[in-house]
Amino acid sequence: MAEPTANAAPGTRAGVLVLNQVSATGLARLPTERYRVGKDVADPVAILLRSADLHRTPIPASVVAIGRAGAGTNNIPVDAMSARGVPVFNAPGANANAVKELVLAGMLMAARNLAPALRFVARLDPGATDLDAQVEDGKKSFAGFELAGQTLGVIGLGKIGCLVADAAIRLGMQVLGCDPEITVDAAWGLHSQVRRATSVGEVLRGARFVTLHVPLVEATRHLVNDANIGLMREGAVLLNFSREGVVSDAAVLEALGSGRLAGYVCDFPSPATIGHPKVVALPHLGASTREAEENCALMVVDQLRAYLEHGEVTNAVNFPNVRMDRESHFRVAIANSNVPNMLGQISTTMAQAGLNIRNMLNKSRGAMAYTLVDVDSAVSPAALDALAGIEGVLAVRYLPEAV
Repeated sequence: MAEPTANAAPGTRAGVLVLNQVSATGLARLPTERYRVGKDVADPVAILLRSADLHRTPIPASVVAIGRAGAGTNNIPVDAMSARGVPVFNAPGANANAVKELVLAGMLMAARNLAPALRFVARLDPGATDLDAQVEDGKKSFAGFELAGQTLGVIGLGKIGCLVADAAIRLGMQVLGCDPEITVDAAWGLHSQVRRATSVGEVLRGARFVTLHVPLVEATRHLVNDANIGLMREGAVLLNFSREGVVSDAAVLEALGSGRLAGYVCDFPSPATIGHPKVVALPHLGASTREAEENCALMVVDQLRAYLEHGEVTNAVNFPNVRMDRESHFRVAIANSNVPNMLGQISTTMAQAGLNIRNMLNKSRGAMAYTLVDVDSAVSPAALDALAGIEGVLAVRYLPEAV
């Protein structure tokens, strides 16, 4: 049976536990008269985090929402939260420009052999009398090529992939894109010069550079692997700024050794790739700009607050998007399994409690459904208990506004 919860009573403040260094600009959107925000908050109603691993941390029963100030949610037990009726919010696209710029930097580093050139200079003796001659002789080993005229393959055409494609075209590159899951919004934002590929294999065969921008799910684990990396043209460069598991390290190392790959640029150092002369491994810098951190924090805090105060859902990875303008001071939010006759049971239970429904909105996403109900009068604890007792109901929240 779900345990109903309610907004904090007047004069009390709801706790928000912050597990990482989240931008102060974003946290300032949580008014101090309504929220207690910090790293040692007891009985929090929400958790805000960036990279903290919640798989290893007990999540208090008081938590009704989790906000990730970033895009990926691999560090959060999403399935377990879904079973509790707890939405997990993220900030898709908020760090897109930062990642785009890092991808461009990665392509330039690979094309101009900047990493080995920097290592060469670092080894020079600044006191050598023939320093200039050493520089002139050494630079011959680092001759590269220009990006203009090269083909970039983009696998994953979400916000980041579209920005990367657009920037590459502006640099004079040809772009080949592939994304069977592309959204309508992304399609509208995609540059008209991007050529459409129908498969990952087509991209790997056709591009000098290949960049990956997909989430890490079971279907994308080792998306680039032993079976398909051989499709890449001789001297190609692979860039991975998605997630470490999207690429097989073993396949990359073999391709680098054979010369099939000229370089691998990634944001995820691993024991297998650290120190390899043809690998540029960055310490997960994709979203590490002041602007990206602020954008992510602002987006996820606003989403979290809309949920806590009004039950509205935007950009939750495990809930449908639901927004309903209030028509009453008295609102109930219900998360439940997506099963038949749930709305009928909710309506009947409210009618039996003497509640008149002013407005109702229900949406589903896979196995999860979510319902907002505005009623004309205050909802009693007994009525909330009755709603929570309906089989399949995961969470019930009472969200009255101050009258």
